[in-house]
Amino acid sequence: MSKYDRVTTGIPELDEVLGGGLIPGALAVVLGATGVGKTHLGLQFAHAGRQQEGEPGVIYDMTTRGDSQNHADYAQRLFDWTLREAPNDGPVRPESVWNREATRFDSIHIFRRSGRRVTKSDMEEDEWKHWKSELARKLHQTIVFFYGNFIHGVRRCVIDGIEPTDTAADSFQLSQFEYIYHQILRKESDWVARDLFRAAFRENAEQVSRYRYDASEIACLMLCTTHEVMLDDLIAKPLQSGDVLANANTVILMGKVRHGTRLGRALYVAKHRGSRCDDRIIPFEITEAGLRLRLET
Repeated sequence: MSKYDRVTTGIPELDEVLGGGLIPGALAVVLGATGVGKTHLGLQFAHAGRQQEGEPGVIYDMTTRGDSQNHADYAQRLFDWTLREAPNDGPVRPESVWNREATRFDSIHIFRRSGRRVTKSDMEEDEWKHWKSELARKLHQTIVFFYGNFIHGVRRCVIDGIEPTDTAADSFQLSQFEYIYHQILRKESDWVARDLFRAAFRENAEQVSRYRYDASEIACLMLCTTHEVMLDDLIAKPLQSGDVLANANTVILMGKVRHGTRLGRALYVAKHRGSRCDDRIIPFEITEAGLRLRLET
């Protein structure tokens, strides 16, 4: 069991709405259109780890079309936090994870410059086979990134850059996320180490035991872009059966709302299992210090 009853989002008003914060060891998903404030929320959540767990969280950017989510700019502006980005090319020696300086990175943009679209139907069969082999190589770097951070005290992660698709089954990003979530984030640390070291596991077994961590303490926040811009449209859209979103513990919707002749921003907690949850539509604004919710009494 996690030693935390709740994981703070870094936004006190949102913690209040969520009955104290997010549930440890469970998936939380934020849905909203580009520019609505998802990345601000994600960075506030990641940075809050510095105070609650003693280490800020990490950001795993799944954007595939060359443009990142500007995490470094946001982090610097909001918190004077200079993100240390992990290299995403070239071979990675698994044994490097024991060296904090060599493995404790704040972010990684694993598919930088890949130029790929996010659906399998965008590719011909041969192209898809080649892409799957590239995914396998990226997966090794992914294991190094997460395991190397978790053994050095990180207990929260943000998965960003998930783009909209007509069906979840057609998205390689969601397929990749499913693997990451179940085979890395939720898996016992010894078994993640086995996947990482493979034949060299025995010679690293003593270190693996020494650096063991509890996967139930790791909180994951996934940020997903939607076609829908208006909050009402997001609320009205049902989650697809079997969708990773349908299996999330917490789902937060962010979108535009009308105030007379003007548009503002608001969020709505569509699902939050295992805790009291506020069912109001809550306006928010983006300030120099990040998201600020306006809770009305």
